[in-house]
Amino acid sequence: MTRKIDAQTLKAMLNDGAELALLDVREEGQFGEGHMLLANPLPYSLLEARIDARVPRRSTPTVLVDDGDGIAERAAARLEAVGYSDIAILDGGVASWASAGYEIFKGVSVPCKAFGEVVEHENHTPSISAEELQAKFDAGEDLVVLDSRTPEEFARMSIPRGVNVPGAELAYRVHDLAPSPDTLVVVNCAGRTRSIIGAQSLINAGIDNTVVALRGGTQGWVLAGYELDHNATAQYGAVSAKGMVRAEAVAASVRDRYKVKTIDRATLAAWQSETADRTLYVFDVRDASEYAAGHMPGAISAPGGQLVQGTDNWMGTRGARVVLVDDTGIRAAMTAHWLLQMRWDVYVLDDAGEMSETSAPAGRTLGLEELAIERIEPAALAAELEAGTAIAVDVDLSLDYRKAHLPGAVWAPRPRLEAAIKSLPAGKKVVLYSEHETRAVLAVSDARAATDETVLVLRGGREAWTAAGFSTESSPETPADEDCIDFLFWVHDRHSGNQDSMRAYLAWEEQLPAQIEADGDARFQIP
Repeated sequence: MTRKIDAQTLKAMLNDGAELALLDVREEGQFGEGHMLLANPLPYSLLEARIDARVPRRSTPTVLVDDGDGIAERAAARLEAVGYSDIAILDGGVASWASAGYEIFKGVSVPCKAFGEVVEHENHTPSISAEELQAKFDAGEDLVVLDSRTPEEFARMSIPRGVNVPGAELAYRVHDLAPSPDTLVVVNCAGRTRSIIGAQSLINAGIDNTVVALRGGTQGWVLAGYELDHNATAQYGAVSAKGMVRAEAVAASVRDRYKVKTIDRATLAAWQSETADRTLYVFDVRDASEYAAGHMPGAISAPGGQLVQGTDNWMGTRGARVVLVDDTGIRAAMTAHWLLQMRWDVYVLDDAGEMSETSAPAGRTLGLEELAIERIEPAALAAELEAGTAIAVDVDLSLDYRKAHLPGAVWAPRPRLEAAIKSLPAGKKVVLYSEHETRAVLAVSDARAATDETVLVLRGGREAWTAAGFSTESSPETPADEDCIDFLFWVHDRHSGNQDSMRAYLAWEEQLPAQIEADGDARFQIP
């Protein structure tokens, strides 16, 4: 039986300096409603598909957190089955952490969002309101608006006249976008974090221009009564020779000022041979399109601005080594100087060598070989459903089920699958499916534990079902909101035009520094 630890023991582990993977195995909605600050969200539904990338070293001390409902025990069994050897469970789950008097945080990517708020507070990052920016537009002032989000986010909605320059690209590209030192540079995102970090990146780089963050980002723009652009395409171009000289100079300044450490390829090779004793992450922080065109073998794509915005999407082991790679070192240096302040042990590779690899490292889903998955084709399943000899079980996302599911399908995400299957009529094959196959395949072990009936997976998932011409049903009210454990409604509403939700979200971000201070585990180092 997996050992259990109490909240006080876990608190000490978080602060002893050793490697630790603290994994919250609840679903996304449950996590977002309340979690420990430094917990990494790794839902049980996708555990074996994500664990290898998040926690690559099998002997890493790992603590699992749930709602005290047995999901951590099930997750521990699966992790032990695929080779993880040092696992503990927080006794009593998240509630026990709160009962011990420790902080509980709402939201996602909270350490990084809180970091942005602390950066603003410590650096007095200058900002501009939507009304002030519009007045400058009206007056025809010399300015550029640089949107530090991903291209996908920028295309959905953007500030008028905005140019998409994701965070790590700013100090690399700004010299061509604002060649005159008299040009005001305004950095925005959807809310606060990437506006603040983006603007402060340029200030830390020491560019000659005045730089400000757009207060509230696109949400602040809407709350001021202004219209956003949609489907915008304005992006940076190639860096000029003059722009490169200036970018290299500011990056060198940042490396010196923030004591960014560099390593050579021989050191990286040595570290790669030592991963049995120390976790190593190697990230290519360039734009995703550059990564796809050619990268260093083994490096994972993690565009720098997004890495700083959401480290928990890539790194599940605290105390690990982190090596950043790009072809010039500029974006790696800018990303590293933030990760250092977030207390990551980070280095920049001084020479990435030939970046000719075009295929990304394959994401490994662990433990599938032992399951001996049996699949059923869409046409065969349609016949079985018509004959009443099978029942379809949708293990995918709740809102996807609402939009479209197989006729008569039962919705049962992996954490609730055993209970759902036990309530099904006997004598029918159980066919699991999801949009593709991943969630369904991972749920097979849980289904088999709940029934003696034949358990199958729909080959190709719901996507293959619809491609074969078979119909689906919708159920806008089912599952009920309270059952949608995989969806965080209060974050979603701010993107759907709900202005009250926007105000609440921005206020939530602004209060994070006080909660971070009360928690005490982040220990950011901002010079």
